[in-house]
Amino acid sequence: MKEEGLQKKVLSGLVWKFGERIGAQAVSFIVSMILARLLLPKDYGVVAMITIFIEIANVFVVSGFGQSLIQKKDADRLDFSSVFYFSVTMSWALYALVFFCAPFVASFYKQPILIPILRVMALKLPLAGVNSVQQAYVQKNMLFKRFFFSTLIGTIGSAVVGIAMAYYGFGAWALVAQYLFNSALDTLVLWVTVKWRPLFQFSLERMKELFSFGWKMLMSELIHTAYQQIRGLVIGKLYTGEDLAYYNQGQRLPNVIVTNINSSIGSVLFPAMTTKQEDKEGLKKMVRLSIQIGSYIMWPLMIGMVVVAEPVVRLIFSDRWLPCVPFLQIACIQYALEPVQTANIQAVKALGKGRTMLIMEIVKKGFGILSLLAVMWQGVMWIAWTGMVVTFFAALVNSTPNRKYLGYTYKEQLADLLPAIFLAAFMGVVVYFAGMLPLGTIPVLGIQVITGIVVYLLFSHILKIKAFVYVKHILTDNLAKIKK
Repeated sequence: MKEEGLQKKVLSGLVWKFGERIGAQAVSFIVSMILARLLLPKDYGVVAMITIFIEIANVFVVSGFGQSLIQKKDADRLDFSSVFYFSVTMSWALYALVFFCAPFVASFYKQPILIPILRVMALKLPLAGVNSVQQAYVQKNMLFKRFFFSTLIGTIGSAVVGIAMAYYGFGAWALVAQYLFNSALDTLVLWVTVKWRPLFQFSLERMKELFSFGWKMLMSELIHTAYQQIRGLVIGKLYTGEDLAYYNQGQRLPNVIVTNINSSIGSVLFPAMTTKQEDKEGLKKMVRLSIQIGSYIMWPLMIGMVVVAEPVVRLIFSDRWLPCVPFLQIACIQYALEPVQTANIQAVKALGKGRTMLIMEIVKKGFGILSLLAVMWQGVMWIAWTGMVVTFFAALVNSTPNRKYLGYTYKEQLADLLPAIFLAAFMGVVVYFAGMLPLGTIPVLGIQVITGIVVYLLFSHILKIKAFVYVKHILTDNLAKIKK
């Protein structure tokens, strides 16, 4: 693919992916405000306990082979069809396993209500078996416009169902219905809008070929997901459902922001990076640009959220959720490092270094589990703080391979990060003092947000921050093209 054509596809993909994420989260934001007032923290806690097991099982369905299809340059319909039949079969087998294990999960938490909830929520697995190959096809061909419609329709449809059931007193079942309905609609819309259909053929030879890269991605993602969920498992077991709900709610708001930006950049960059496998210098430039732009966007959002966390929680979720504020603030600092992690990981994946990915995950998660074991009895706040420490360690590990593969040194990566960090910190101080104005909560919050945006953009212009100059240049060029 020619350089100019690739840039256009990447830009178009980012526009549609950001549009999808912004649209979906605008709806989710409103829905979360409503549901937080209709449901109790214990309802969220019950569903959070179950989600842990669903997400781990889901890794076996959606990870590994989908990434292999994207990474393989000449993947054809037979490759996609073989992975499709394998994924669907695997998903139903996992559903059966979860169905029969539900009583043991309920016994572990000593909550019988978890049996039917787990069995219903696990129906997401067969849906994911279909959806995972659809998503791989869309990413491979960079047809991100399809994601926009499927995600938005799924989010809006599930929102209506969830709010209606919460209003009529279904409690935790409202969250279950919203979760499942979202997956069903997303899968249905992609099936209608994406023209790919599986052949009535299955190739064991092709599966073996894809397996060589896919199993490493699967194990890496399994380790990552299991580790991500293990904190919730420990909190739910050793403490209370409410504690787990506050911890999860504190993670949710920054996670929504970071995941949307990060997944948008990552899902577009990975297929684009695979075209640069032989051009190490070009790939390095792409990684650097991703880190610069991602950090430039992420750090002010996270620092700003730290400063205004309490009034935001009070306004969005109500006073009953104020105990989640410190967890939210810790999570913001933790998630601010995601751009550097995503860019480095996507480059390693694009180069086909599955073994390196697996080793990285083992090292990171091994350190994380040891840290968790050291503090798990000290309280939920200690668990949250160690999560942040582990994230800093993970960022260092993820940055290491590209010193060898791309010649991208620690010094260069730090130089790409620091401008955004220092400028965001300065903005945070200004926003903090703006919050001392003797006005009501909503006016002060509005002033803080506007002040933060103005200060950040103004000093970006004065200091000529590279990411700001680049984004401004891209936007100016595209606006000029639109006017023509």
